[in-house]
Amino acid sequence: MQQIAVVNAGSSTLKLSLFEGCIRRLSVLADRLDGPDSRVSIRNEDGAVCFDAVIAVDGHHGALAWLFDWLAAERPQIRLMAVGHRVVHGGDLLTESVLVTPAICEQIRALIPLAPLHQELNLDAIEFIARRFPELPQVACFDTAFHTTAGPMERMFALPRRYLEQGIRRYGFHGLSYEYISGRLHVMETDLAGGRSIVCHLGNGASLCAMKRGRSMATTMAFTALEGLPMGTRCGSIDPGVLLYLLEHEKMSAAELSDLLYRKSGLLGISGISQDMRDLLADNTPAAAEAVEYFCYRIAREIGSLAAVLGGLDTLVFTGGIGEHAQWVRARVCALSRWLGVDIDLSANTRHADVLSTWSSAVRVLIIPANEESVIAGHTVRIAMQ
Repeated sequence: MQQIAVVNAGSSTLKLSLFEGCIRRLSVLADRLDGPDSRVSIRNEDGAVCFDAVIAVDGHHGALAWLFDWLAAERPQIRLMAVGHRVVHGGDLLTESVLVTPAICEQIRALIPLAPLHQELNLDAIEFIARRFPELPQVACFDTAFHTTAGPMERMFALPRRYLEQGIRRYGFHGLSYEYISGRLHVMETDLAGGRSIVCHLGNGASLCAMKRGRSMATTMAFTALEGLPMGTRCGSIDPGVLLYLLEHEKMSAAELSDLLYRKSGLLGISGISQDMRDLLADNTPAAAEAVEYFCYRIAREIGSLAAVLGGLDTLVFTGGIGEHAQWVRARVCALSRWLGVDIDLSANTRHADVLSTWSSAVRVLIIPANEESVIAGHTVRIAMQ
């Protein structure tokens, strides 16, 4: 079998999918790689589980090595034609998917300071496969590329213009997820794709995107993946004066401040319990409840802001691990957004139905499972096979 592999290295997860044409033949999820209880789950194309266990792996590198060893032993008939990668940051220059070369790797490496939780992991995966399969073409697909359609007012900061010219501006992330949702809306109903949509990509990393006619108009993340919503361990939007205070009065170093904002804040910081929404929803303590409520409150607040950009709202979409599976989060966000005309069927929400909105809701509310991998596979075939 000749197949395309798609690697998606997240901050705490590693996904690997094998595509034959447009058909996904195998799906791999290595979860909780930032902790001692990493779990690997592998499913066949029909969804049947062929492997599921807690295994001892050393982070993303260890997970990749284990996965390719497993494939060699259990699926020796597979012949890889190319590998596609999700790369979080493309900066000003990498605004479309490209064939990986040493020069491209250096451009990706130069952007590590702008996405320290992800960019290095993405590059590590590329370099790991280059060492293991040196003749295999690889394609890098950038999460920032989808947001290049946002207007100049959306993409700039109110700083002296020389900083804008140096590339300090809003980029936005999760673009491959939003590209997939845009395509799905067009397939489902053309009027949905042509209308005003807000997509909630909610997971360990979380953001929202306002789309008009399927194109990005605004998004909650900005120069880095810290901006916007609170996340698993990231703080989200914060008054820059707080950072100055910590530097001046707490005498924090830049490294300590980065560690605080990226790894010790967000749901973990507020709750003091866990960064994982599943753990927090199962915990009855006030601290866990407050972390979840703050997460929902900030989502609803940003939905209002993005609705202002769009001049109204026709469709609200939930995607990502939390968006697809956390019914309480969806219900609370929708309750806080009732002023926009959002009304959902709570029974449909409990069932995780595709359509959550009632017949009388002014806004269509949908669950669309995330599938960045299919977008990456499409770009990889187009570029590597030409």
